[in-house]
Amino acid sequence: MSKKNKIEINVVLFKRDLRLQDNEAIHNALITGRKTLFVFVFEDILLNDPHYSERHWNFIKESLIDLNNSLSLHNSELLIVQSNFNRTLQIIQETYKISHLYSHQETGIKVTYDRDKGLKRFLLNNMITWVENINNGVFRGLKDRENWIELWEDFMNQPLFDFRPKKDQLFTKEEVAHLTTFFQLPNLETNPDAPFQKGGTTMAMKYMNTFFKDRGKNYNAHISKPLLARRSCSRLSPYLAWGNLSVRQVIKETKRCIDQNIHKKQMESFGSRLRWQAHFIQKFEMEDEMEFVSINKGYRKLKKQISERYIEAWKNGMTGYPLVDACMRCLKETGYLNFRMRALVVSFFTHNLWQPWQKATIILSQYFLDFEPGIHFPQIQMQAGETGVNLLRMYNPTKNGITHDPEGIFIKKWVPELENLETAFVHEPSRMTPMEQQMANFFIGKNYPKPIVDLQETRKYASDILWNMKDETTVIEENFRILKKHTLKNRKKSS
Repeated sequence: MSKKNKIEINVVLFKRDLRLQDNEAIHNALITGRKTLFVFVFEDILLNDPHYSERHWNFIKESLIDLNNSLSLHNSELLIVQSNFNRTLQIIQETYKISHLYSHQETGIKVTYDRDKGLKRFLLNNMITWVENINNGVFRGLKDRENWIELWEDFMNQPLFDFRPKKDQLFTKEEVAHLTTFFQLPNLETNPDAPFQKGGTTMAMKYMNTFFKDRGKNYNAHISKPLLARRSCSRLSPYLAWGNLSVRQVIKETKRCIDQNIHKKQMESFGSRLRWQAHFIQKFEMEDEMEFVSINKGYRKLKKQISERYIEAWKNGMTGYPLVDACMRCLKETGYLNFRMRALVVSFFTHNLWQPWQKATIILSQYFLDFEPGIHFPQIQMQAGETGVNLLRMYNPTKNGITHDPEGIFIKKWVPELENLETAFVHEPSRMTPMEQQMANFFIGKNYPKPIVDLQETRKYASDILWNMKDETTVIEENFRILKKHTLKNRKKSS
């Protein structure tokens, strides 16, 4: 077919926005009236990237199947291929003339940023207009946070974008099927029995509705509890990370509950955390080198000797500290931990094991079903104590276990070696005397590991080094720079 006779189309390129409702890229494409093709690419650069694991791809596959179920009402579906962006568009161009490409601005890891720069060059060379939209109130190109709150609130207060395609505007299933003959297609099968939250907007809406209706009533009381938080927290983080829901959808539902006095205090707390979520992603958008190095340049000289033995023990929940081990095994198995326990396992890794935070990022990104780069790297650095501007937090796993899992129910569930011990020993089995071990037929070093390090000694070692570094010139200068760039306007006034 000659270029002159090719049908002119839009392409909507899905990334981390796997939804139809409140999707500005879709809205911008549909209001043009042009025929529109929806595309998702399983990119080789990400399939081979160590930050991702099978649980992420399965969640995405479930999300795509859910999207196609919704699109079937319009006799349409996505073109789902395994390739790269440029090659995919080039093949589509052989049959159609792509007028515009629509997508959101992605705050991702460096490989996705580099990919987008290559995509921009490709589109310019092929005279395709790229329309990118702001994603979840994160703004590209900001130099500071002077007006960020106003921008974010204005974005969140805007109406939701409805999904209303015109008749025959979307590619039909038959037209998509024809295009698939030119591509390598991924296998979309997943394991329905896998112990992870299932992907898709349909499932996301179920989680959201049950949280606002009932589960959220204990949000404040249970948020720090490793077991109870699994029910009382929203569990919406993977649906926000992969875009099954927009933050704006969740914000509006949160405000509705507050206005109607439904679990008001709980929802006010939850709403504030939604804003902080955007705050951290905005920080990463403005300083994306945080993927590799400490945001505070003063800490980049900090050298830690890597211990593969420590890393493997931590990764597999075999450190000899029951709460740490329960958290890591739970996370590895289910993809979820509540916020406090996430902070605790990072603190243990970076302070007690004295390992570089960079070594934790890939392990945890593979484990977290809700891996969101803009949250992941800033939070890990903050818990590692290498920002300089945040309070140094070192979590004692034994005390946290006694406080937040007093009966050891969570620990016993995930560290079954300890399930027959008396509660007094569940949090510190290493305190058992030889006679007590004999009576319980439980032996430290055989049935369960000895503590891999001494908590008090390692805490003091890490604390002394990190507190002393706070007074170094470069750290102080960087503190001022970071605060000037990232402090929110209302907090500037209070300080």
